[in-house]
Amino acid sequence: MNQFILLIVGVLFLTIGSILGYYARQSIAKKQIGTLEEKIQKKISQTKSEVQTILNEAKEKAVRILEEAKGEQSQKRRDLLRTEELILRRENILENKISLFEDKEKEFSQKIQKLKKVKETLESLKNEALDNLEKISNLSREEAKKELLQKLEKEYQVEILGRMRKLEAEGQERFEKKAKEILSLTIQKLAVSQAQELTTTTLSLPSDEIKGKIIGKEGRNIKTLEKLTGVEIIIDDTPEAVVISGFDPVRRQIAKSALEKLIHDGRIQPARIEEKVALAEKEIANKIKEAGEEAVYETGLVGLHPKLVQLLGRLSFRTSYGQNVLLHSIEVAYFSELLASEIGGDPLVAKKAGLLHDIGKAVDHQIQGSHTNIGIKILEKFEVEKEVINAMKSHHEEYPYESLESVIVQTADAISGSRPGARKDTLENYLKRLSELEKIALSFSGIEKAWALQAGREVRVFVKPDEIDDLAAKKLAKDIANKIEEELKYPGEIKVNVIRENRVVEYAK
Repeated sequence: MNQFILLIVGVLFLTIGSILGYYARQSIAKKQIGTLEEKIQKKISQTKSEVQTILNEAKEKAVRILEEAKGEQSQKRRDLLRTEELILRRENILENKISLFEDKEKEFSQKIQKLKKVKETLESLKNEALDNLEKISNLSREEAKKELLQKLEKEYQVEILGRMRKLEAEGQERFEKKAKEILSLTIQKLAVSQAQELTTTTLSLPSDEIKGKIIGKEGRNIKTLEKLTGVEIIIDDTPEAVVISGFDPVRRQIAKSALEKLIHDGRIQPARIEEKVALAEKEIANKIKEAGEEAVYETGLVGLHPKLVQLLGRLSFRTSYGQNVLLHSIEVAYFSELLASEIGGDPLVAKKAGLLHDIGKAVDHQIQGSHTNIGIKILEKFEVEKEVINAMKSHHEEYPYESLESVIVQTADAISGSRPGARKDTLENYLKRLSELEKIALSFSGIEKAWALQAGREVRVFVKPDEIDDLAAKKLAKDIANKIEEELKYPGEIKVNVIRENRVVEYAK
């Protein structure tokens, strides 16, 4: 029972405590709510005052901006007005000037009209005066002019002729002096060594015993070598040396090279001689190519057709009055370039024409015609520039000069050929006679080879044995001798030696 009462009392106190706690929490909550609302109200009122302050500042700033804009606009208006006033003043000034110019133009036109009238009046007065003079003198204007000139010419003829001669002499002297200066300057700029080509080549031997091998049994070795190369092998009393004689430097070089190979080999016999001569011919062909390439490289005229370069190389074994034609051509090329630079020509055209001016001499023994005409055909075939052909074709005055470069090349050719020691006239005549002797011999049919030997005192002709028999060989020798007598002039007598050789070859298998 007591426990129950205690329980009830506990429940009652618990209920009263809960009620008191509830009201206590409500009171505290109300106090807290009141405090929060006050804070919010304070924040609101603070924010309103700040917004008001910002608005006031923005209004003040907007007012200032408007005032500044109005001030700038007013300034721009004032500037625009000043500019308009300046433009108006300038327009007025320009209108005044235009008006003044128009007035002066009208005045000038009026003066021109007056001058024209005055000129017409003067012309009419002049014509009237001349007509009166013609009536008085009974002479026309042309007749009076002619009579006056004749009278003046008679009175001052001696003085006029003397002055003309003086002017001509002064001009000629001045031109000659200038030409000499240019030529001397050109020659001084170029120093090229010159050496005349001889008609003999000396070959040193290791011993005199080798001379017997070169001659061979009954002279067949030396005869074979002379037949294949077209030179004369002179074996005299000169110790350890033989002389190769011939006017063609290519033949002499082939013979020398073949002999050197035979001596080095030690076996000298006809079959071996043929082999070494063929090998020497190939080597000389290569040397010809190298000579042409070297000439092109030395002059700087690259880009020429390979065939032209080959023909240039052949000139290294050709002489003109004893002067090497390739060296002469290179020298003419240099002279032409220097002269063209001095007097205003085209240096490249002149140089190229100078190098190629004697290109026809490389094949003039094979083709009929002068070397100039042959050269023109060669250059046209390889499509060389027209101006180069025009410049080279007049170097012997066979064609008229068509350009300044043609005169330059002709002058350069004369300079190169006339230099002291460059040429020898008697040697060229001698070589020409030998060449003509060979041409006459080769003009007959059935001829295999023909060589002019013994300084032109002998022509050695090798015939084809299948076409020419012994009787025909005798008749051929007589015919060649008769033709030489008819066509050539020569001192002494010329021996015509016709050789017919049969060779039988068999092979053992």
